[in-house]
Amino acid sequence: MATMSQDRPTTLNTRRIVVAGVLGAIAIVLGVTRLGFIPVPNVSGNATIMHVPAIIGAVLEGPIVGVLAGGIFGVFSMLQDTTGLFTNPLVSVLPRLLIGLFAWLAYRSLAGRNADLAAAVAGVVGTLTNTIFVVGALLIFGLIPFAVVPTIIPQALAEVVIAAVLTPLVVRGVALVRSGRTSATDTTPRDKSSF
Repeated sequence: MATMSQDRPTTLNTRRIVVAGVLGAIAIVLGVTRLGFIPVPNVSGNATIMHVPAIIGAVLEGPIVGVLAGGIFGVFSMLQDTTGLFTNPLVSVLPRLLIGLFAWLAYRSLAGRNADLAAAVAGVVGTLTNTIFVVGALLIFGLIPFAVVPTIIPQALAEVVIAAVLTPLVVRGVALVRSGRTSATDTTPRDKSSF
């Protein structure tokens, strides 16, 4: 299943700018509406899916789109911060820029074998990139004590599972729509005259 554009994934064109903007807007809507925060039982925080648009952008359109969508998410999290933890762009923006790059590298390394597995692994890698780099930066800058890290692990695991399931579903759905087919098992082109 080919999901990325036919041109080089590292080139920037109008389509990629638009896709990055739309995915960045989705991340913002997830944050503003709180739909991007999923309560996890027995965990003090919420699992977030606000980083998933950056992963999906990287898988569908390449690392540039993933980086741009992640950057939009990072700037949004910096501007919306009310805790003082995310005012430093090295905490809020830089790790989010890396989500798309690492997710794309993971996807690209496995896409030739199995596109669904590659998308799931990209979801895992992108999520771990977000968690490890954000929490690492918070620790480096002394914004949270190390004792807090064990309490973050259950939330991070929930985010990994959600991204591993959500990413291949969305990627497969977009690929299906782009192909013009009406179902995943339909291999014949649509006859537009029958509508």
